[in-house]
Amino acid sequence: MSKLFEPTTIGSISVANHIAMAPLTRNRSPGAIPNDLNVEYYSQRATAGLIVSEGTAITHQAQGYADVPGLYKTEAIEGWKRVTDAVHAAGGKIVTQLWHVGRISHTSLQPDGGKPVAPSAIAAKSKTYVLNEDGTGAFVETSEPRALDLAEIPTLIEDYRKAARSAIEAGFDGVEIHAANGYLLEQFMRSNSNHRDDQYGGPIENRIRLTLEVVAAVTAEIGADKTGIRISPTTPANDVSDPDPKALYTALVEGLTEYSLAFIHVIEGATGGPRDVLPFDWAALKAAYRAAGGKAVWMVNNGYDRQSAIDAVESGYADVVAFGRPFISNPDLVRRLEEDASWNELDGATLYGGGAEGYTTYPTLG
Repeated sequence: MSKLFEPTTIGSISVANHIAMAPLTRNRSPGAIPNDLNVEYYSQRATAGLIVSEGTAITHQAQGYADVPGLYKTEAIEGWKRVTDAVHAAGGKIVTQLWHVGRISHTSLQPDGGKPVAPSAIAAKSKTYVLNEDGTGAFVETSEPRALDLAEIPTLIEDYRKAARSAIEAGFDGVEIHAANGYLLEQFMRSNSNHRDDQYGGPIENRIRLTLEVVAAVTAEIGADKTGIRISPTTPANDVSDPDPKALYTALVEGLTEYSLAFIHVIEGATGGPRDVLPFDWAALKAAYRAAGGKAVWMVNNGYDRQSAIDAVESGYADVVAFGRPFISNPDLVRRLEEDASWNELDGATLYGGGAEGYTTYPTLG
C-alpha cells in the first residue's frame, strides 16, 4: 500500500488519504444557492481525503460566473450545510474555496449592473460565463473594471473574514483562500494587472500585501489550522503575468510562514494546461518555504496520474496530490487509483451549466 492511500492530517483536519479533490467550477447552483444536485455531486466524491469545493463567491460583487454558489445569503449557507452534512455522512472532509474574481466578471453579474472591481482599471483579455435571456449559458468577454479605492480595501478584507465564518457555520472543515488563476488576489500580486501607486502597488512587498492581510483576517477568525491557500505562480490564466514569478512567489510563501496554515495548494504550470508553460523550480519554492520555517501541508496539482502522484508523496516532494478534472468523470477516483483501474472519459460538453447529465451521472466501478 502506497503512502498516497494512508490516512494523514491537513492542519487540524484528519483525512483518509493523501488525495485531494481540487476546486472545479460547474455552474450548477442557480441563485448562488447549493441544491440537491450539489449535495449528490459532492457526496459521490467523499472518498477523497479532502474535497476543496468549487470557488464560492464571498459577496455578490465577488461573483464572476453565472450559477456559481456563494456564501453571502442565508439560503446559501443552509444549502451548503446540506452538502457538508452529506459529505461527512459519507466519511469525507470538505473545505470551501473563498473566491473573489475581481475583474473576471461581467456587469450583468454585478450588483446593480456595476463595473467589476480590480486593483487597476485594466480590462482582462478573458471571458466569463453568463446566462442569456432564454436561460442558456454563453461565454462572453469580461467587462471593463474599475480600480478599488484605497478606502474600500478594509471592507474587502472584512468580506473575506465574514465568509470564512459563514463557511464554518455551514459545516465546512475549513477554507481555501483563492489566490490563483488570475482572480482578485492574484491580480493584486501580478505586475501586469496592478498599476497602483499606493501601499498595494509597485514593489513585490506591496503587491502581496492584500493577500497576506486576507490570510491574517481569515486565520484570526477561524484558526490557521483550518485555513489553506491556493497559488499558481506561472499560470497565464485570465491574462495575468509577471516578469519575475520566482521572486514574487518566494516572497509570498516566506510571508505565509507567519501563519501556521493547514496547507498551501500549488498549481504547477498553466491552470488546466502545460506544466512547463514557463521555467520554474517547483521544488525550490517548497524549499524556500520550509527554510523560512513554514510547516503547512504542501499540496501539488496539475496533470498528475497514479504513478506520478505515488512518487510525489513517497519521495517527500509533496504531502498531498490534488486531482481536478479526473474527479469530474470519476466520482470513485480514489478507488480507481488504488486498484490501478481505468478512468472514465470526460464529457467536455457538460462541464459548465446544465443538470445531472455529466455531473452526477458518471459510473463507478462495479
